Amino acid sequence: MGQPGAPATAGVANLDELMPSEDDLLYEEELLRNPYSLKMWWRYIQARSDAPERRKHLLYERALRALPGSYKLWHAYLTERLLAVRGLAPRDPALSSLAHTYERSLVTMHKMPRIWLEYLQLLMDMKLVTQARRTFDRALAALPITQHDRVWVLYLRFLGQPGIPVETAVRVYRRYLQLEPTHAEEFITYLKQQGRWGEAAKRLAGVLNDDTFRSIEGKSKHSLWLELCELITKHPQEVLAEGIDVEAILRGGIRKYKDEVGRLWTALADFHIRRGAFEVARDIYEEGMSSVATVRDFGLIFDALSHFEESLLAAKMAAAGDDADAMGADETEDDGADFLLTDSGDDVDLRLARLEALATRRPALLSAVMLRQNPHNVAEWHKRVKLFTGDPTKQILTYTEAVKTVDHDKAVGKPNTLWIAFAKFYEKHGDVANARIIFNKATQVPYKYVDDLATVWCEWAEMELRHNNFKSALDLMQRGTAAPQRPRKLSPDEERKLPVQERLYRSSKLWSFYADLEESLGTIESACKVYDTMLDLKVATPQIILNYALMLQEAKHWEASFQVYERGTSLFKYPHVADIWAAYLKSFVARYGGSKLERARDLFETAIKGTRTMICPQDPFLSCGEIC
Repeated sequence: MGQPGAPATAGVANLDELMPSEDDLLYEEELLRNPYSLKMWWRYIQARSDAPERRKHLLYERALRALPGSYKLWHAYLTERLLAVRGLAPRDPALSSLAHTYERSLVTMHKMPRIWLEYLQLLMDMKLVTQARRTFDRALAALPITQHDRVWVLYLRFLGQPGIPVETAVRVYRRYLQLEPTHAEEFITYLKQQGRWGEAAKRLAGVLNDDTFRSIEGKSKHSLWLELCELITKHPQEVLAEGIDVEAILRGGIRKYKDEVGRLWTALADFHIRRGAFEVARDIYEEGMSSVATVRDFGLIFDALSHFEESLLAAKMAAAGDDADAMGADETEDDGADFLLTDSGDDVDLRLARLEALATRRPALLSAVMLRQNPHNVAEWHKRVKLFTGDPTKQILTYTEAVKTVDHDKAVGKPNTLWIAFAKFYEKHGDVANARIIFNKATQVPYKYVDDLATVWCEWAEMELRHNNFKSALDLMQRGTAAPQRPRKLSPDEERKLPVQERLYRSSKLWSFYADLEESLGTIESACKVYDTMLDLKVATPQIILNYALMLQEAKHWEASFQVYERGTSLFKYPHVADIWAAYLKSFVARYGGSKLERARDLFETAIKGTRTMICPQDPFLSCGEIC
């Protein structure tokens, strides 16, 4: 048995440790005279810094009883206590005692953020979730709003700890965003981590609709849009539960972000696929392919649609195989219903045909994309017509749309070739009457260049020639080259401002074709009349002069041909007139030889005056020495 007086002796010893010693008498006497002197209490505590822990705590308690509003004493005391409990288990009684001490300090220190932060950190270390949450709320209520940012940093860290109820954290984050709305991305990230997809999408949509929002993570509105699209397409049910109009959001993105149109269309279709609305998804894909303007976006949508159709076909075939295996052999009883039409739901053939049709339509769809990029691309319209070879109705519709769409001022290529090809299409199919109608309309189009209109007239005349309508071809040329009636003669600058139809009568191409027709189908007089008109209008070229003279020489009208040469030499200068002079002199020498020396000499001298150099190695001027 132990000695009965041992516990009493230990208690007396512990009590003696807490009693002031003789060295403390000086401080004690001074405090008796002035118990509210912070300086004296602080000197007393510092002098006994090596004293036992319990004695130092007693000194702090005595000082704080006298001076409960001293931040210096409370902070030093609580720091001392925190150091003493470092490393202890969360449920240790010493930590609970320290928490009570913090509660006592907050009676007077409730405006001191440092005390609150240390207390909150202690409660977090003790894993007291409810008490910590309530203490955070008390701190925010007690401190001025200018100090709230210091509390919220710790509060958000507390919400990120394991074991915190999601609903609690969500409610706290909502309060935080009222103070710091720019930190919405932190809340969105937390919601995604916790699987709250609906609210995350709603918050992200709200951020995108706020024009004043600036991402603290450096994200652009474009990247936030893509993040929202990915979120709502992968979790459609949760998003719809929040009442979010997904289609309106995605279509708004399609209108706003032209460089990601293909991705947004596929995202919208994927949203409907995950909802099980396959027909709606197919319509979305079709709408996307008919509206995108780049090959890259078209490729994204087309590949996604192809994969979608293939997946549906594979799933349907797999389901059909399972149903066939599951059918029983009970076919002995005839209930009389085998003659009824029943729908077995087997639409594999339909889906296979749909997939094949999609692959067949790809060139036409791609052509439509190219035309949306530039609807005035003439070559692309011609390619589109070729895609519908074998389908005259579609070709006619394509030609009609082309000639209505192409703007001649913006056209890339020659827009007159569309009209010509359209008319030749009717001619190829034996409908010459409609071909004439197309050519007639083509001559009224305000082309940019006169040469384009002249080409149309020439092609129209050639069509008439192919059908042996020679008189109609000549009449067309006469109509095309007829000069318009004007009250006065216009200057060249004024004439250039007129429509091409008003300037067609000066087209060298059209007159040359007209002259060829007259030579072939008309008389020598009618051909001469055409050539003379060309010379009067000054639209003749050196080659036309040579052709005119050669025609007259073939008809044995030598002097008339020489007169044509004379007119040609007066119209052109060197070096263009050189060929005319060469042909003139050669023809004259061949016709007269040395019989008209004086006239020949005058011609050669006139030709030589225009140039000091010989024009070509076979220079007929050298024959001057032979005949003179």
